[in-house]
Amino acid sequence: MLALIGSIPQRLKRFAADFLAVAARARAPYLATRAKAKGKGMTDEEIMAEFRAADALLEGHFILSSGLRSARYLQCARVLMEPMRASRLASALVARIPRDIRTAIDVVVSPAMGGVICGHEMGRALGVEAMFLERPEGVFELRRGFRLKPGQKVFMMEDVVTTGLSSREAIKAIEAAGGETIAAGALVDRSAGKADLGVPFFPLLTLSIPTYDPADLPPELAAIPAMKPGSRAA
Repeated sequence: MLALIGSIPQRLKRFAADFLAVAARARAPYLATRAKAKGKGMTDEEIMAEFRAADALLEGHFILSSGLRSARYLQCARVLMEPMRASRLASALVARIPRDIRTAIDVVVSPAMGGVICGHEMGRALGVEAMFLERPEGVFELRRGFRLKPGQKVFMMEDVVTTGLSSREAIKAIEAAGGETIAAGALVDRSAGKADLGVPFFPLLTLSIPTYDPADLPPELAAIPAMKPGSRAA
């Protein structure tokens, strides 16, 4: 680039030099956070700070995709709507995956809708393709021309895991399509480590948030109108 600058008029040289300086300053914070995520990763407090900054920590009465109820909800769609933040979180999760698993991954597959963005960012961070599953008839399947080659090693990526139901259904669909799920990940594990997906599971953040059967709600929660913030019918 500097050699090219030397071959143009002085006025353009100054303009090009100023442009490069401004671009470098603008990109520096992104490179610093990305380098940190790829290296030591992010602490739980730093990850929670990302959710707070995105106003993604909600309180009220929520119907989860599992059908259970909760007084707290993490709206991953909000934390993912800023591309650089989504990239930081995906890179931080990649840093938590053991190298032998990380290097074996051929493709990332995620369930729509919640897993689409984080799955795409995981594909970018891992340097592999990303595709997603849909369930137009109630059962997950690959559509839109997505295909897995027989035996392809798959990393299944979710946004939030509560009971693990959606994740297990997604893994079953991956197997039906010819892939082999060697590990799974999520931005948030609400089960406090209790969800069993049948494969190694690497959440970015593990939380213990109480959930309730809709027939057995605490009075203070039952008094609040319920809302459904997710994408799956309860």
